Amino acid sequence: MVLLLCLSVAAACGSDERSAEGGVVPLTISTAEGEVTLQVEIADTPDERRTGLMGRTSLDADAGMAFLWSAPTEGDFWMKDTLIPLQIAFWDEGDRIVQIIDMVPCTSDPCPTYGPGEPYVGAVEANAGWFTEHGVAPGDTVELDA
Repeated sequence: MVLLLCLSVAAACGSDERSAEGGVVPLTISTAEGEVTLQVEIADTPDERRTGLMGRTSLDADAGMAFLWSAPTEGDFWMKDTLIPLQIAFWDEGDRIVQIIDMVPCTSDPCPTYGPGEPYVGAVEANAGWFTEHGVAPGDTVELDA
């Protein structure tokens, strides 16, 4: 069964209610060139993963949202009613990035879905191009300080 996660973006990460509650943690990615860090909100419940970054109009430059599962999943993401383009990286149980995908806003059905085509335990969304600009590639490793 394909799990569709509604993902939309609309306000700077720092002004979000979860951010005010201290829900932002560093996610460090070890690349061939060194380490890069995103400050991420955590979505680890079904409701948080379903809501994602909905209702936001922007995302701070080095901010994102990490989606976590306790066991491997194969669900796809979608960008229904998203206002800004995003890039998403998926990682496996070994904390290795298995796929990075560009996702475009979608305001009408049917919206395309985005998935790595293999099981994953985590995914992180950032502004479009963030992973590319920071030299992040499949095989790089993720460390989440949660």
